[in-house]
Amino acid sequence: MGYLTDFLIEEANAIKSIALNLDNKEVERALKMLDNCYINKSKLIISGVGKSGIIARKIAATFSSFGFTAIYLNPLDALHGDIGIVNKGDLSMLLSNSGETAELLELIPHLKNREISSISLTGNKKSSLAKNCDIFLNTKVNKESCPLNLAPTTSTTVTMAIGDALASAWTFRNKVSSEEFAFNHPGGSLGRKLTIKVEDVMINLAEIKNLTEESSIKDVILQISSNGIGCSGVTNSTDSHLVGIITDGDLRRALEKKNTKAWESLKAKDIMTYNPITIKPNLMAIDALNLMENNYKNKSISVLPVTSEKNEFLGFLKIHDLIQRGLKI
Repeated sequence: MGYLTDFLIEEANAIKSIALNLDNKEVERALKMLDNCYINKSKLIISGVGKSGIIARKIAATFSSFGFTAIYLNPLDALHGDIGIVNKGDLSMLLSNSGETAELLELIPHLKNREISSISLTGNKKSSLAKNCDIFLNTKVNKESCPLNLAPTTSTTVTMAIGDALASAWTFRNKVSSEEFAFNHPGGSLGRKLTIKVEDVMINLAEIKNLTEESSIKDVILQISSNGIGCSGVTNSTDSHLVGIITDGDLRRALEKKNTKAWESLKAKDIMTYNPITIKPNLMAIDALNLMENNYKNKSISVLPVTSEKNEFLGFLKIHDLIQRGLKI
């Protein structure tokens, strides 16, 4: 199958072996510590040196993406002032394959002075790190996938997998929703889908005088030309309830069908589309896009009127503006 496949399978097997041999009691204790840390609005401090430091950053990023405040702390910098970011009630997660990383071991007493509990991720149960932390999660691998069995490869993969699995398990037991996840990813595709509402994108025409069914063809043309949307709403003469819309297309088709002598007598009611598809401002913009691209006539809608729960005309939503905001089905 090739060398690359062999190395991938070797690392995958190492993760599987670790998963089957983890101490479930220690895992449960770790998850309870994470629960308490989150409930108390404290921080998860993750630390490591070298490759373990890179993995620590990744695990911290994973927890943060779920709304759990987690930061990477360089142990060397911590010993020279950065430990000031650590407060009583925080929780630390210390990463070291050997369990004898000097900078971490030097950091531990200072964490204890701040009454910080610690979870160790190390491949050596008898190491100083494992003995001095409250919880030990075993990351031991038989060998690195590196042909020289020297470069941290399989061991770092396993460590990262355990860290990410802890974050995922914590998320599952705390029922973190996709909406909460999206809240922390406002710039991502999921974030845009789950956070942008119709009212955030719509063109508000509440202050513009609406057309009524009795509006003249001149008023219709002026309204469509002035709002720059290519569409205008038609409301009741007695209130602002939407009864129909007139698009550029409606206007062109009407003028094509009618004798030129009859143009001046045309009213909005003669050319409007009654009971158009509408959407509410508090709905998600992605739902509006789906409606516009897949409406009941299987024809794409480029402009959608926005109405209140009482059918008051509020404005328009343009498919172009939705796409510009990065939304897509």
